[in-house]
Amino acid sequence: MTKKGQAWVYGDNVDTDVIIPARYLNTSDPKELAKYCMEDIDQTFAKEVKQVDIMIAGENFGCGSSREHAPISIKEAGISVVIAKTFARIFFRNAINIGLPILENDKLPDEVKRGDEIEVDLENGIVKNLTTKKEYQTPKYSGSIQKLIEVGGLVNYTKEKLAK
Repeated sequence: MTKKGQAWVYGDNVDTDVIIPARYLNTSDPKELAKYCMEDIDQTFAKEVKQVDIMIAGENFGCGSSREHAPISIKEAGISVVIAKTFARIFFRNAINIGLPILENDKLPDEVKRGDEIEVDLENGIVKNLTTKKEYQTPKYSGSIQKLIEVGGLVNYTKEKLAK
């Protein structure tokens, strides 16, 4: 599964309150949440992000509260993959559970700029910055996690298993 889009770049310690501010948590509607994604750190994000774009960040992405609203808003806004140096563990799990691919790489976030064209081969764990012609390796998902992401998350995965 290959994803290709423009990079949206953020720094270290982007917490869930910045990803989706608490004032918008009176809804769980993904489309409504997407309208406010990253609003407190980047006023242009929700208006300009495209359905294939890729979010890049530094250390400890998704720290803070354990709300699932954060990865839901990112995915619904159009981000196809999030790549960071490291993720907060609860964000990591919530992202996988909703089928949002996330990858770790300690070099790429320092070497990519907003707007760079990024291509991600999830199956082989290869990330290419097509703008700079650099290539990066990320850990590959296990078969079951890969399947979970392919079907769009844990709910769909479970429905598929129960239907067999």
